[in-house]
Amino acid sequence: MALKANSIWGCSKALHFHVGVPDSGSRFCGLRFVNKWECCCAPVVFAQFHRAITPVEDEKPITPSDLDSSGAIQRSQNNTESSGFHKDLNLLPKPLSVTEPSSSSSDGSKVRVAYQGIPGAYSEAAALKAYPKSETVPCEQFEAAFKAVELWLVDKAVLPIENSVGGSIHRNYDLLLRHRLHIVGEVQLVVNHCLLGLPGVQKEELKRVFSHPQALAQCEMTLSKLGIIRVSADDTAGAAQMVASSGERDTGAVASARAAKIYGLNVLAEKIQDDDDNITRFLILAREPIIAGTDRPYKTSIVFTLEEGPGMLFKALAVFALRNINLTKIESRPQRKRPLRVVDDSNKGSAKYFDYLFYIDFEASMADPRAQFALGHLQEFAGFLRVLGCYPMDTGLL
Repeated sequence: MALKANSIWGCSKALHFHVGVPDSGSRFCGLRFVNKWECCCAPVVFAQFHRAITPVEDEKPITPSDLDSSGAIQRSQNNTESSGFHKDLNLLPKPLSVTEPSSSSSDGSKVRVAYQGIPGAYSEAAALKAYPKSETVPCEQFEAAFKAVELWLVDKAVLPIENSVGGSIHRNYDLLLRHRLHIVGEVQLVVNHCLLGLPGVQKEELKRVFSHPQALAQCEMTLSKLGIIRVSADDTAGAAQMVASSGERDTGAVASARAAKIYGLNVLAEKIQDDDDNITRFLILAREPIIAGTDRPYKTSIVFTLEEGPGMLFKALAVFALRNINLTKIESRPQRKRPLRVVDDSNKGSAKYFDYLFYIDFEASMADPRAQFALGHLQEFAGFLRVLGCYPMDTGLL
């Protein structure tokens, strides 16, 4: 079956690649696999690998016609922390929704960054870490943030992909495949859960607390000692807003210290999470990829499917081990539109297996010949292969 790469590869000569032949003896001058790749002479950028014939689920671009253009998007206010409770909560930025997007004017002086949640969310803190002077734009759902970038309503989106305690955010893995955005960076954020209450309230007075289910689970020991009833909310910042607007002194929230300042609450206790090493990793998404370099540590994210056969996953992982490329993440997700694979078993009936998509992060730049050879090798037995992004690693914590 024909395969091709949609991306721009630098090349001056044809370079042949054969499975099982060491790469070290070949002189690198670009990348071109005979009868498999299309190549044009231009600066090296990472590739978008894909099957030429068989599409993968949800691989269709989103267009403005898919959405209801009615409604309005309120521009995010300046990212200065409020010194007190907002008397009128309507003054806070209204989150974008999937069904009610519309563009808003911008003076162009700031990068507009979408995130899921409302002001005070951990995702907003991650956006501000990535772009300290940005204009943050809240979104109701993860998909709304993806679409906001696609429709040019914002410049970037910062969305969580995994947490050191709670694990992967599967919804965003699925959306990465469905949408045609590129990963251009990552942000690692230390999560500091705080117990918040109305001014003048002591933590012993609290009878119930609101927060996101994952945040409540991460603070189970502290909340159990206090004998507090836990109530689920859509997100941590939303829980803080609920407590501020209700005015009930026996009700608290688990959220960030920033949320406390925005909604005029007091921090009754800090770092109440059971595990001190609670870190969330966020991805920065954009419409266009960045040019991969070798001036700093880079990470590359890919997604692929494998043909049927014994040891196929072993072979897929071996292409990286053979070239001394470190894998930092592997995630499998069932293909929703083709969840089962039927395999004939020597006229004894048909066996059914789950058919998976594999997401992998590895520590190498697409400007590194090792990464190019590894993906070329993987292409030999992958039914589908797509590079989601090549981006600088975030080596610092905040």
